[in-house]
Amino acid sequence: MTHNRRQLIIAGPAVIAGTVLGAAPALGAAPAHGATGDAVPDHHGGRPPVTPDAFLDVLTIPAIQQLFRRHRLTARELTERYLDRIATIDPLLGAVIVLDPTARAQAAAADRRRRDRRTRGPLDGIPVLLKDNVDTAHLQTTAGSRALLGAPPRSDAALVTALRAAGAVILGKANLSEWANFRSNTATSGWSGVGGQTNNPYVLDRNPDGSSAGSAVGVAAALCQVAVGTETNGSIVGPSGQNGVVGLKPTLGLVSRTGVVPITAYQDTAGPLARHVIDAAILLGALRSPDGRDPVTLSVPDSVPDSFTDGLTSARLRGRRIGVWRQAGIDADTDAIVQHAVEVITGAGGVAVELEVADGEAGDLSFTAMKSEFPAALAGYLATRRTQYRTLQDLVDFDLADPIELSKFDQSLFLDCLAAPPASDPAIVAARKQSTELSRAALDGLLDSDRLDAIMSPANSPAWLTTYGSGDAFLLGSSGPAARAGYPNLSVPAGFAGELPVGVNFMGRRWDDHRLLQVGAAFERAAHARRAPRFLPSS
Repeated sequence: MTHNRRQLIIAGPAVIAGTVLGAAPALGAAPAHGATGDAVPDHHGGRPPVTPDAFLDVLTIPAIQQLFRRHRLTARELTERYLDRIATIDPLLGAVIVLDPTARAQAAAADRRRRDRRTRGPLDGIPVLLKDNVDTAHLQTTAGSRALLGAPPRSDAALVTALRAAGAVILGKANLSEWANFRSNTATSGWSGVGGQTNNPYVLDRNPDGSSAGSAVGVAAALCQVAVGTETNGSIVGPSGQNGVVGLKPTLGLVSRTGVVPITAYQDTAGPLARHVIDAAILLGALRSPDGRDPVTLSVPDSVPDSFTDGLTSARLRGRRIGVWRQAGIDADTDAIVQHAVEVITGAGGVAVELEVADGEAGDLSFTAMKSEFPAALAGYLATRRTQYRTLQDLVDFDLADPIELSKFDQSLFLDCLAAPPASDPAIVAARKQSTELSRAALDGLLDSDRLDAIMSPANSPAWLTTYGSGDAFLLGSSGPAARAGYPNLSVPAGFAGELPVGVNFMGRRWDDHRLLQVGAAFERAAHARRAPRFLPSS
């Protein structure tokens, strides 16, 4: 993609309550309908007001809980404010695919618990959006595909059970790149047959990245306090960087995958997205869910703390050793933002260690393995759903007959998966093993030999124009090594290229999520890089 030079600024169809509606309207189009079926109020000639909400944008979960305790805010009032914001702003964004009609009742229950001194913890009464590949028993869960419209899942995903136990208010489901961006080799991120196109809130004709597009946009635009995304390779940290929010891809095994639409058990995980590192840490603590149905979650060592917020408010960069993987020369604006991030670290007393992350052919090996692993993993998931579609071939046939599914791009990746050898093939088993080992060796070698707290690299380059037919104009990211290794990766806002945010990723050792959050919190305070989106039509 050819970028026009921009001023570089470095700062200190949707489903509503189960009813299918159209995709997010174009600018100037008639507004969508809200959760109650009432038309969204007409503002500014048929368009919602496109302004930040300064109160919601800066509010952290600890601050909310303090307001709750002082009787200056209730969970019901907070939930209403987010629902109002969704009704007025989301028609421009297409981030929310379904609203939960019980959200107000959930919030009222949280308020009653607080009055009765039965509060469940820091997430009690906090509004959360879930990516729509996470099962909810009373709401549609579609992975963006029209094939899964109909009966909702039989039960909540394990992580949703954990969120409910923590008192979270489930606002609804967020749009995503259909099938978590694993349907086409020329897919456009943020588009699904159910939800249409999700738009970047900073500049609306730019892409939000994916596949957790709606989760990142919902957080960035203050449509929710926090959101849950999922990642196989880049689907949390990429859209987090591109939409100016915090996102953590946790260590594989920290969060249960039971009830989450899969790609591969070797890389899939859910994780938190938030406007503030402290909020991501709080959400991660609630998401942590040992689950006998997902045995990898039973391998979490005792050294992993129960709370991921300890030490975050006092965390500093002084004395931290941060590896810097620049990936320089690909995009000049990103290079400048990374350089500024290095200056932030060293200016705060940290040590920057220049390095390169090289894990050889790990990426190609992983992709080869995924194409074989996906069909069986998907069939296992579909067997839990009340649907006539049981196999990948069934979904290919559905798409061919459906008027919407192939309207923007093809299903070439689905077809590649059908032609791939089974996951049990010795060559595939060997490819997966080698991919994991190469990425782990690359990260461990650098982290250990240079005594690093984390490795930093750009999470994204400035967002590209959303187009259809040739796929995303992706330039760079740094999700691959941590994704393939199963190691944690934290994206934090770092600066702007004109109006477009760029983040940096902090990668760490296996089970080192807490240390990464400390590094991220310290960087967040030192950089002061995030600002609210302005919903510009173009730049």
